[in-house]
Amino acid sequence: MSILIGSVLLWAASLTIARKLWIEDREVLREALRRMVSTSVFIIPRVAVGLIGSGFLAELLPQDNIAMLFGKEAGYMGVMLASLFGPLTPGGPFVAFAIGAAALKAGASEAALIGYVTSWSLLCLNRDLVYELPVLGARFMRLRWLLALPVPFIIGALAMLLT
Repeated sequence: MSILIGSVLLWAASLTIARKLWIEDREVLREALRRMVSTSVFIIPRVAVGLIGSGFLAELLPQDNIAMLFGKEAGYMGVMLASLFGPLTPGGPFVAFAIGAAALKAGASEAALIGYVTSWSLLCLNRDLVYELPVLGARFMRLRWLLALPVPFIIGALAMLLT
């Protein structure tokens, strides 16, 4: 339901801005629409391939091992292992969340999944090597990783206490 509310709010904001530009500056509106089409043409095929591919990938997870490695019985080691896999997950949210949902369905604990998603969000190796390292430099990336590395473990451990 919250995705519906967010979508409605984004559409309302977009249409309000488009209406304002229609009245005040149609040239800016044309440029915005041109960029929207260009971005859509670039993104939509990637989203489609990502959704289909991540669905297949999620089904290929060895379900019998998931519960053993990441289930409640695995305890803190399961959270630690899941937190280590987060940064190694390639792709965007379509891949990471599909893997997370499949792992949860296969018996992974919520705490392990929270560690996984948190580490993927904070420390995505693919994104960091492609964008952060060249733009912000190795020193910045090392410092951020050093500070962020314990966060998924801590949050996963707290989730274990709460669930």
